Parts: sequence; structure tokens; C-alpha cells
Amino acid sequence: MAAKKLIPGAEAPDFTLPDSDEAMVSLNGMRGSWVVLYFYPKDSTPGCTTEAIDFTARAGEFKKLGATIIGISPDSCSSHQKFMVKFDLGITLLSDSEKKVLKQYGVWKIKKMYGNESYGVVRSTFLIDPAGKIRHIWNKVNVEGHVDEVLNMLKDVTH
Repeated sequence: MAAKKLIPGAEAPDFTLPDSDEAMVSLNGMRGSWVVLYFYPKDSTPGCTTEAIDFTARAGEFKKLGATIIGISPDSCSSHQKFMVKFDLGITLLSDSEKKVLKQYGVWKIKKMYGNESYGVVRSTFLIDPAGKIRHIWNKVNVEGHVDEVLNMLKDVTH
């Protein structure tokens, strides 16, 4: 069964996944806070590294606005741990090795590259409000300037 297409105003699907230390993190556990939920393909690849470093660099600004940044990829907890140490990342990364949450959010899709088709993560970001509703969705994200876009949207909706 295909996942229901998520739209702004819809309830964000709840999930519980392990972080880089294998501690379980639940979206419902963050109710009352804004959540920037971003999905990325793979630890330590150029675009994903840039995105994680950019979110880390601006994490203090997000925190002042009451937002938590969560990154999800299919990589393992140990891969996330190495990625975080290597690039001194200060955000939460969750492992969805079974791809359940990736599918729930509709970001696990067929991708075409060099004439070949394979499943992969379509880089996407969801802004979730304190009541657990999706406020904004960025699909097929271009990393350049993306963190600024998300921060500006968060400023708009919180002021």
C-alpha cells in the first residue's frame, strides 16, 4: 500500500527511531516544539555533509525559535556516529535502516541517474509545528541556501 501523500496541514506521521547513540527518539515526544525534519540520502557524501554542517552552524538560531533539527537517513547508528564525529555535527541524526519512516513520509522513491533506476532517498524537509501538524514541505531540496530558506520560513510562522 502506498503512503498517503503528505500535505501542509496534515498530521505528521509519528515514528520512533534510534539516534547515533542508539537511544530511541519519538516525534510525539517533541510535541510542544517546532521540528525541522529533514531526510537525506547518505552520511559523508558531499551534499549531505554540506546540509548537516549548515544545519549545525545555524542550530542555535533554530533553538532560539523553539525548533529541534532532526536528520533521517537509511544509514546505521554507527555510520551516523562516525559522520557526527568526523564533521563535529551538533544535530540529531536518526537511523531508518528499515526505511519505514522514509516510506511514511514519501521520500523513498525511484531515482534515475545515468539512465539507471534505483530506489533512494529524495532529499526533503518537513517543518512540523508544536501541535504535530506539517506546516511546510520542501521536496527535491537543493542544498545550497536550503537552511536559510527553512530558517526564514520558521521565523515567518513563529512571529
